[in-house]
Formats: sequence, C-alpha cells, structure tokens
Amino acid sequence: MNFHLSNQWLHDVLTDVVSRGESAYARSETGNGQSINLEFVSANPTGPLHAGGGRWGAYGDSLARIFRRCGYETFTEYYVNDRGLQTELFGASLLARRNGAELPEGGYAGEYVVEWASEMPDNVDPVAWGCERALADVQESLASMNVAFDHWASEKALVNSGAMETAIEALRAGGWVDDHEGATWLRTSTFGDEKDRVLIKSDGEPTYFVPDIAYHTQKFDRGNLVIDVLGADHHGYVPRMSAALQMLGHEASSYEAIIGQNVTLVRDGKEINLSKRTGTMVEVRELIEAVGPDVARFAYLLQSIDTRQTIDIDVLSSQASENPVYYVQYAYARIASVGREADKRGVTRNPLSEIDPTLLTHERELELLRTLSALPDTIEIAARDRAPHKISTWIRELAAVFHGFYHDCPVLRSDVESDLQQARLWLVESARIGFSIGLDLLGLTAPEEM
Repeated sequence: MNFHLSNQWLHDVLTDVVSRGESAYARSETGNGQSINLEFVSANPTGPLHAGGGRWGAYGDSLARIFRRCGYETFTEYYVNDRGLQTELFGASLLARRNGAELPEGGYAGEYVVEWASEMPDNVDPVAWGCERALADVQESLASMNVAFDHWASEKALVNSGAMETAIEALRAGGWVDDHEGATWLRTSTFGDEKDRVLIKSDGEPTYFVPDIAYHTQKFDRGNLVIDVLGADHHGYVPRMSAALQMLGHEASSYEAIIGQNVTLVRDGKEINLSKRTGTMVEVRELIEAVGPDVARFAYLLQSIDTRQTIDIDVLSSQASENPVYYVQYAYARIASVGREADKRGVTRNPLSEIDPTLLTHERELELLRTLSALPDTIEIAARDRAPHKISTWIRELAAVFHGFYHDCPVLRSDVESDLQQARLWLVESARIGFSIGLDLLGLTAPEEM
C-alpha cells in the first residue's frame, strides 16, 4: 500500500518552532525533575590540563546542558585529588627546579614545572602551592572553552573531615569488611567484581579506593543518579565502586560510569604526545590559542566519547568547509546577514498569523523543516544515550541544509513574490532558533558576522 504525508505537518513545524522559540522548542520534561550528579575531567592538580583532558571537559559540560534541557536537575563537579604520592612528587619537583637541584625519581620534568617553580614564593608548602597553581590553571583553561562546574570537591578536605573512617565503619557494620594477611579487605567480589579489594594496606595506609568511596557517598547528597565520566584506563574501577555503593544501600542503577577514549593530536602529519610527566604534551590552552575555543570544543564533540579520536590541528586552523565548526557558524552568520539586509531594505516580517506557510513547497524549504522537526527527538536520544555527538551531527546536517536553501531559495531578491518572501523570512527565523538551541547545547557561540 502506497501512502505519503502532505506537507501540512512540515508547515506545522514552522509554526511550532517560531511560536515556542529557543527557550521552549525542543525542551522536554523527560527527566521529570530527577537529580543527576555528574563528575567529569577530575585530572590530578599536578600540571596544566593537557589537550586530551579537554575532551572530557567539552563532553561533560555539553551532556549536562542536554540533561537540563530534558528536565533533569543536574549538578556538575570536579574532584580535586590534592593529596597522595603524585602531588608529593609534584611539590618535590617544583622545589627541585626552584633550587636548581635534580628532580626526584619519577618527578615531573615538564617545562611548566620550571616556569611555575620560578613563581613559587619562599616559605610556602610546595605541595599545597603547586596544587593551587595547577588547579587555577585548569580552571582558567576550562573556563576559556566555556566549561563550568557547580562544585570543586577537595580530596584533602574530605579526608580531614573523617569521611573515610565513617565510610569504613558503615561497610564494616554491614558485614562487608574482612581483616586478613595484615590488611583490611572489602568483599566486592560478592557483587561481581573480579576480586576483593584492599581498603587498608598492611602498613596501615588506606588505598585510594577508600576516599573514593567516601566521596561517592557524599555525591548522593547532590543527586539521586551519580554519573562518572572516566578515562580509558578505568574499566576495572567501575565494578568495585558499584559494589561498594550497593553495600552502602544504594541501588545498582543509581551509579553509572561513562568510559571515554583518548585523543590523538596530529600536526604537520605527525602525532603529538600528551605526557604530563615528561613534559611532551600539548596543553588544552595551547590548542585553544591555536584554533580558538569554539573550534576546539566542537572538535571534541564530533565523535562518540567511547571511540578513540584523532584531531588534526592543521584542519581545525583553516577557515574552510573542512573545518566543521566554521561551516556551522557560517550558516548562523548567514542568517544574521539576511536580517541585516532586510533592515537595510526596509523589509520587516509580518506577524506569524498573517503568513501562508503552505507557500513553502521547494524541496530545500521542506528539507530544512524536516531537519528542524528532528531536534526534539535528537535531544532526548542524546540524553538517553549520553551522546552529545548526536547534537553535533544534527547541527552539521542543519548547516548543510540551510546552506542549500540559501543558495537555491532567494529570500530578499526583488523577483521573489511578497507572500513567499514573508514565509521564507519566517523559515529563516525558525532555522536561527534551531541553530541557537544546538549551539548552546554544544557550548558554542553564535556569531552574527564572520
């Protein structure tokens, strides 16, 4: 049986988009007010954030924006690992560089250590000062690419609060803790972990797992669903943390981990290493300075977080169709240019109720409306699948469709009949709304001139 829909439903899309506007179109209550605690980036404060870490920042921030548009109460945070061996080595490295001494074994050899050591005052704790200096640098870098957090959680403050002891006592009271071989163990294997995990080592020192358990327990005060965005080397971390939280009375479904894959940077056809320890790395601020914050952020969001990504800095530096964010933002700038030209010619849009959308019959026009109609479902799928790249794919499609419309369907040309011109002006406005929503979800600016 053959059937097809009339174009009426597409003309209704135009009315829906422009009447609801960018604040309400494609906004839903799917989340029904459920609260989410979303942690991402959380790199050790032992140096600048390298370019690979920028992927986690762009991803987490955009995911939070998508959640919020779908009606979830979303709280974002960054866990600052400001204690432990790595911070001690970092502080010792700063001190050695300032004093002209040899680096400690396993110390940090990056050029940034030399630079920061020259800034470090006398009579300060190099560990505390170094962590604060590194964290300030990370915060500045993330802010420059429009990434913000609701909370910065200090591991040192958590430990000093006695939260670790409280967590261990609760686990012991539940009957999940064993003492043998001189150590204290947690029976995580009962909940599917490959083996039980040590909480307190034989020398009396807690493992990193203990403050992590305490921290995650606190995060439930800031969200009913706790989501971690973790690096590629954290697969084994997830089952043990899930086990510990279930032991403390949380449902297995209340904890979720998203494992991201690493980034490979290419410049002049050659791969660039990203080692903070050896200093052979590209900082995220360097990438931003080279290509701009919008370009860097959009590049991170082009692929699913669970796929390894290669970013070619030379391609991103070009203002051409090969540069994906330029192609998208140029479409938005074209919309703004239509508005400026209309003002120059004294052409104004009549009220929406007075236009005839049925005049929009060109395939380019209908294709633009079809693409706009897909945005609400695309956002809900992106939230469900934890997939901001689906918004990137959609907005690139919108850009391609709009560029085609702009080329084939003149809006202000003198031979365009007045009623059709009015319908097309409103169609351009509907595209502007779609771009505005998509760019905001991706954390990108909407330039009116390029």
